[in-house]
Amino acid sequence: MAIAIDGPAASGKSSTAKAVARALGFHHVDSGALYRAATAARSRQAGAPETWTEASVIEAARIVSLAPTETGFTPLLDGQEAELEMRGDSATDNVSRVAQMPGVRNWVNSIVRKTGQEYDVVVDGRDIGTVVFPNARLKIFLIADPAERARRRLLERLGAEPSAPQISEETARILLRDELDAKQSGRARDAIVIDTTRLARADQIEKIVKLGREAMV
Repeated sequence: MAIAIDGPAASGKSSTAKAVARALGFHHVDSGALYRAATAARSRQAGAPETWTEASVIEAARIVSLAPTETGFTPLLDGQEAELEMRGDSATDNVSRVAQMPGVRNWVNSIVRKTGQEYDVVVDGRDIGTVVFPNARLKIFLIADPAERARRRLLERLGAEPSAPQISEETARILLRDELDAKQSGRARDAIVIDTTRLARADQIEKIVKLGREAMV
């Protein structure tokens, strides 16, 4: 069984999906982490991001693998964990460019689909319910105000409440990311939309877990 959780950048997809998978006894697959891994892998090589080709990214991504954990999977670069590298500025600034490459998208989707054939999964991304698992038994689309998404991202990154100027700067980056991601962020017609702007994380998780249990019947 697959549960698809889609939404824009920093809408809380990954953290929510992890918690939902844990509660339901599923495995979490973070498709965005695979794009970040491919971007980080390409960043290790020479060449400005503007010159990256689809073929060069796919070639660089040969060092990416998925290591299973108790409740999910961890992307590795050359067999090593590289979370900080995949969440760093270079990957963050260029992942949208990489995610728009059809060959890279096919590479990610094939990995995610294969994983979904072997496990009950909760998968988050931007087109999981429309492209990767169009027949998913449950589809969720998370939305939130851009400024709130910026605050959450900075809070996670800094470990402290960000200042107003920091939020303003990050909001601008998120809006640009939204614009770049627009072509691949289609909402499935049968997706359940959840606005998390003023919703506590525990409440949104509880709501999706309830929907997941109902879908399992």
